[in-house]
Amino acid sequence: MEKIIKKIKEYLEHMSNKDIMRNLFIILIIGIILFILADIFINNGSRQIIKSDETGKVDDLNYNYSDYSTLLENKLENILSQLKGVGEVKVMITLEDTTEVIPAFNTTKNNETTKETDSQGGTREIVREDMTIQVVTNDNGEPIVLKEIKPTIKGVIVIADGAENLEVKEMVYEAVKTVLGIPGNRVEVYSSN
Repeated sequence: MEKIIKKIKEYLEHMSNKDIMRNLFIILIIGIILFILADIFINNGSRQIIKSDETGKVDDLNYNYSDYSTLLENKLENILSQLKGVGEVKVMITLEDTTEVIPAFNTTKNNETTKETDSQGGTREIVREDMTIQVVTNDNGEPIVLKEIKPTIKGVIVIADGAENLEVKEMVYEAVKTVLGIPGNRVEVYSSN
């Protein structure tokens, strides 16, 4: 064990401060990436959408962030089927990308300047910069999310009983545009067979 520690000390003595800082920064970045990947894989299976058979309502607390379109589809089906003249409703939503989560980071930056004078009267200045980036977590060890950017909706198809009536079709069309905040060219409403 002492031989290994001695070899590490010798290796570090021959490296410049610039090389040490570069290696530490690379290790830090790799650690952050591994931490985020581990968090994604650990939490991905633990959250699920729970849908009640009787009411059709979705439990938002157990919402799986990777299935944002399913959550929207279930909510739309539930609310649109409550409109006057509308029977059973099926909704399909396509998204352009996935949900982007921005975690909170705690950044600490230290600068240290050392001036050395050698025996011939020459001086040199050594500047050492140290930066630490940590993901801020709550009491359960989960990262604190500063911002969550929902994906953009690419298109919506609604198939509804009663949509053969033009007034009902227009009502469903306007409701989808309003609730999702999207332009009309991204919404299509059809009657079911």
